[in-house]
Amino acid sequence: MMAFGPVISAMLQFFLLLSTSAAVVAQEQIITIGASLNSESMEKEFYQAVKNLNATSRNINFNATSIIMDGNPIRSALDICDKLLAQKVYTVVASHPNSTDRSPISVSYTCGYYNIPVVGVTARDSAFSDVNVHKMFLRTVPPFSHQADVWAELLEYLDYHKVIFVYSADEEGRTILSRFQSLSEEYNIKIDLSVKYYPGETHYINDLQPILKCTSRVVMLAASTEDAEVIFRDAESLGMVGKDWAWIVTEQAFEADNTPIGILGVRLLKGTDEQMHVRDAVKVIGKAFTELLAQGGTVSDPPLECKDLQAWKDGEMVYKRLINTKLMGETGEVSFNAEGDRKIATYDISNINSTRVRMQVGFYRRSENLSEANQSSTFIQQIVTLNEKPFVKVIPMPKDGVCRPVEPSNHAFPCKNHTKDLCCMGYCMDMLHEIAKQVKFDFTIHLSKDGLFGSFEKHNGSDQKFWNGMMGELMRGEADLIVAPLTINPERANDIDFTKPFKYQGLNILVKKGNSSLASFLQPFQDTLWILVGLSVHVVALVLYLLDRFSPFGRFKLAKSDDTEEDALNLSSAMWFSWGVLLNSGIGEGTPRSFSARVLGMVWAGFAMIIVASYTANLAAFLVLDRPEALISGIDDPRLRNPNKKFKYATVKGSAVEMYFKRQVELSTMYRNMDQQKTYYTAQEAVDDIRSGDLEAFIWDSPRLEYEAANDCALTTAGDLFGRSGLGIGLPKNSPWTHAVSMAVLELHESAFMEKLDNQYILVDSQSSCPESNSAPATLGLTNMAGVFMMVAGGIVAGVLLIFIEIAYKRHRGLKEKELELARNAADRWRGNIE
Repeated sequence: MMAFGPVISAMLQFFLLLSTSAAVVAQEQIITIGASLNSESMEKEFYQAVKNLNATSRNINFNATSIIMDGNPIRSALDICDKLLAQKVYTVVASHPNSTDRSPISVSYTCGYYNIPVVGVTARDSAFSDVNVHKMFLRTVPPFSHQADVWAELLEYLDYHKVIFVYSADEEGRTILSRFQSLSEEYNIKIDLSVKYYPGETHYINDLQPILKCTSRVVMLAASTEDAEVIFRDAESLGMVGKDWAWIVTEQAFEADNTPIGILGVRLLKGTDEQMHVRDAVKVIGKAFTELLAQGGTVSDPPLECKDLQAWKDGEMVYKRLINTKLMGETGEVSFNAEGDRKIATYDISNINSTRVRMQVGFYRRSENLSEANQSSTFIQQIVTLNEKPFVKVIPMPKDGVCRPVEPSNHAFPCKNHTKDLCCMGYCMDMLHEIAKQVKFDFTIHLSKDGLFGSFEKHNGSDQKFWNGMMGELMRGEADLIVAPLTINPERANDIDFTKPFKYQGLNILVKKGNSSLASFLQPFQDTLWILVGLSVHVVALVLYLLDRFSPFGRFKLAKSDDTEEDALNLSSAMWFSWGVLLNSGIGEGTPRSFSARVLGMVWAGFAMIIVASYTANLAAFLVLDRPEALISGIDDPRLRNPNKKFKYATVKGSAVEMYFKRQVELSTMYRNMDQQKTYYTAQEAVDDIRSGDLEAFIWDSPRLEYEAANDCALTTAGDLFGRSGLGIGLPKNSPWTHAVSMAVLELHESAFMEKLDNQYILVDSQSSCPESNSAPATLGLTNMAGVFMMVAGGIVAGVLLIFIEIAYKRHRGLKEKELELARNAADRWRGNIE
């Protein structure tokens, strides 16, 4: 008996295992998901999505079955009955017929009759939001009518409060009008005129003409692609597009081939990616059934064929579970409202630029319920700029990846070039921060690919001209705004929009200061006057000598005096007297003796007093306010108008300054001369050459030159401003953002913010580093009086040299006299011997 114990125990364990397995099998629920799709490739995506769902599901086995939707609604309904319901499907994923643009209305009607939920993945018709007709329909895309939410938010951002609404006389047009009207009160928008048109017409001129009588120039268009093409054609013939007109259109109208430049449209992000929506739909179904069965609920079997007259009793329960399901899918956050429409949706905001390219200017994301707390509306602008101090300063990105402002900047933002990450800060970046807050947009920044402002030139030897630099990137749709010191000129304004100028400026000339001359003390008099004074000294000395020489009273002695009579004034003494009177050194001897000479001496003394007094007064002013003069006087300087090969001046290639010289006929000579000189592609290169002396003059925008002169005492600006213009923010032609950004710039001017930036970045106080830059008197230094000290040193050296010459001459003369004396003594001795 003991031998059967282990066998019985093993058998008991085996039967226990079988019973447990049977219980597990009994608990596993089989859910069949059906699909009506438009292609075999979509079927493959559907089956793969169900397979992936089974890999993560427990206690539920999901099966998949599908059909290719027929364009004929009757044939499609029969296929659903024969091929889907016969497989006992719990839900159906519905696309649209591949051959037509018809919605899956037959799927919704057929399945809705039997209470089988349908999850649409492409149907955006507003009719499906009617729960009385499509009570079992939900979808992973929002209806077209929800674009009215984007419009209302966009109008508020652009500060447009009076619009004209053009809509089609069908259900889609009426639905979007109704939704927009319900939003208009909340957003303080007034509909100036509602224009209803009948779809499918070949002309809409009569419908559009009343718009011309309205004061509003903002047109909202809800139309199909085919109708929009006719409307755009007729609107253009009536002059209702382009400048002074703003059009905001639906996604369907935005697809028209003749969409005018400047029109703003919306597009559902990932709205046409059917594969993603199929995968998200399968995930929603899987999560709904998992949650439903996990709570202990049971789901009865759905109808097996269309002959059953009774609806599925658990269908409404499954539908409610589906619309309450939320998940983060491939298309974003998927959730539904009470009508089964998707609540959370993201839209691209796009604009047609001057090259007729659709350019994204932002995006919009908001929940279906406008009162929900977790809602967001964001427009992202792509900003292009370049390194141009003090407006934009570019530094390497710190290792921790966080940009920090460097004095005097208030903000620093990440920016990119084609190779690395950088940080941008400066005048324009602080301004951009304030504008973005007011206009309510986010932004990303990148540097111009070629580092140029932009010029309209031929490329690669072709005859066709293109914009390069930042202008080219804006025209090609690679950027939404140019935020840089971009000069407003006719050539650029012809192809892009400019905001109101954020800074008014002109052109100026940067030169290197000349060093203070050693002859600074000679500045009070011009060279000709110094020559005349020196000549007068010697002429007066000569005349004094002649007057005293020929006067009968040139020699005399005092009466009753035993002294010998004094000699007349010789030439040396006359010269000494003349210089002594002029320099006020005091004359102790060698004065004129004749009356005529003394009269001239008194006149000369008066002349010397006037000259010395004038010199002294001017000397104080010139030395105290000594300013090294610029090499040139301004744009009309002869050295610029008639240059020689040694005098070099230039500007930046392809800049607005070069365009200015190219336009001005009277400056054509200067333009040709600069064109032959060294080419500069950035202002920094030219400034560096000015410092090194390789370039004599650099012509550029005055704010940059004033900044350089304020920060480098060796540089200065020459002459007055010329070619006055303004710096503005560049936007694509007919951009809907132009008005909003312009108003923000004007508000910054009115609030004195721009004046603050001027003082902070351009009008830098350089008194501590360049004291002579101030016009007030300053203390004299060695540089001012160095010439006087050099003159004294020269006098000492001359005196020492002269004394050596005198000594040498005296020695030489002494030897001669000694030889003569010896010869005289020898002659006397010889004469005595003879006698």
